[in-house]
Amino acid sequence: MVDLRSLEEDMTAWRRDLHAHPEFGFEERRTASFVAAKLREFGFDDVAERIGGTGVVGTLKRGGANHSIALRADMDALRIAEQGTMTYRSQDPGIMHACGHDGHTAMLLGAAKLLAGEGGFDGTVRFIFQPAEEWGKGALAMLEDGLMIERFPFEEIYGLHNMPGLPVGHFETRAGPIMSAEDNFEIVLKGVGGHAARPHWGNEVLVAACALVTNLQTIVSRRLSPTDIGVVSVTELITDGTRNALPGLARILGDARSFRPAISAEIEKQMRIIAEGTALSYNVTAEVTYTREFVPLLNDAALVSDAFAAARSVFEADHIATAPEPMTASEDFARFLDHVPGCFAFVGNGRESAPLHNPNYDFNDACLLFGARFHAAIVRQRLPLA
Repeated sequence: MVDLRSLEEDMTAWRRDLHAHPEFGFEERRTASFVAAKLREFGFDDVAERIGGTGVVGTLKRGGANHSIALRADMDALRIAEQGTMTYRSQDPGIMHACGHDGHTAMLLGAAKLLAGEGGFDGTVRFIFQPAEEWGKGALAMLEDGLMIERFPFEEIYGLHNMPGLPVGHFETRAGPIMSAEDNFEIVLKGVGGHAARPHWGNEVLVAACALVTNLQTIVSRRLSPTDIGVVSVTELITDGTRNALPGLARILGDARSFRPAISAEIEKQMRIIAEGTALSYNVTAEVTYTREFVPLLNDAALVSDAFAAARSVFEADHIATAPEPMTASEDFARFLDHVPGCFAFVGNGRESAPLHNPNYDFNDACLLFGARFHAAIVRQRLPLA
């Protein structure tokens, strides 16, 4: 039997080492080597590296059943300058684990050690350590590298994410939509810049850009049904103007969130209408680029039921809940669900936790053992001994 206290100490050490050495998407070479070495140390049947660039897939088999499931953790960090003062703070200025992927990796490694040491299941488990989740490319890269069909087939998949504000030792998920799609947009306004003292000599774009930022807010409030969920956020406004020169070029960038392809399509349609109409009224031109980066994450109802059953062996009964509503954040775990059913769930990172993507954020080591034990429990739930 694996000693849980010792396992928790190991996971804490792994997590803090990973936190001190963050790596951006598709640059997770040290992290991937660390993961692969641990899986081999645990006695895995097969450990494959460089899947989808820097991804790692470990395979663990027990018994003779031909069923297979996958557990997934993300490994990449963010380009954020850490402001925390902990001894294991990032050693790479300008990049940090601000979303807890160091903890997700450590939890899945803990489950790997637990299942390799104790078994308790009949079938095949794929441990997927994914790169580049933050910009929505890692899951696709692994799939395009033959993850599921040619190389490491599995029938269903599970993932966990920490949740600031949710107490440690709490678990939430829900059937159906749980995280949204993310679309990115860029609108380029072109006019004629000139001297700030003589605006009437050109067609500057800054006033048009300011009007457009405001007009875009009417997409959700006035052009979508109140029963549909949609978010349109402008995040950047960049011009080529300076203190005494009016700009002739402006770029408006942002993202949109939704849970249904029809709503995504309607947001794009209305954005183009509003951009072109606003530009026309200010005698400038508008070019809209609209891309779809993340798809909605839709949990399988039957597997959610089994996830709750597994959670009851790990968490206290009154600490398990159905997530009250879908989140408008996005997660590229959803790409796997285009191919197989799965379940994505949240574990509490503590009420006092800084928000995700915040320079003061830190993964709470107190939730490591909960995550590792849940991963092991869902394997035993879905691949039971005969």
